[in-house]
Amino acid sequence: MHPSPAHHDERLTAPRSWWAIAVLIGLACALMLLPLGTLPLLAGLVGGTALAGMLVSSYGSARVRVVNGALAAGEARIPVAALGEPEVLDAQEARAWRTYKADTRAFMLLRSYVPTAVRIPITDPQDPTPYAYVSTREPQALVKAIRAARG
Repeated sequence: MHPSPAHHDERLTAPRSWWAIAVLIGLACALMLLPLGTLPLLAGLVGGTALAGMLVSSYGSARVRVVNGALAAGEARIPVAALGEPEVLDAQEARAWRTYKADTRAFMLLRSYVPTAVRIPITDPQDPTPYAYVSTREPQALVKAIRAARG
């Protein structure tokens, strides 16, 4: 069964290199506790790796979804009726909108390790947010889902 075109679900997982760094942090914790003996060394290895892994996991758990007539990006829920025409941003344009073109009032779900994004104007006159910037590895699919949800 294929999802409808008005449905999009993506998890912005952290890259594998970040998990390797989490293991290296655990090793560094173990080495700091080496002079105290074997048990503290093992506790530092397990505890340091677990804490670093939890941080990587929580940062990489952001989801981007279009479901039930709303864009759910991270903690934000925006009805598609309040969204304007989405714009696909390639890596260069996405970088520009993350930096010098960015508006401080904008909602931004950005992950620096995801090179592409979608910028969606917010058309609700009651909302001071000018646009939503959403990092996505599948910008065309996200735009297609938003358009389909708008009907």
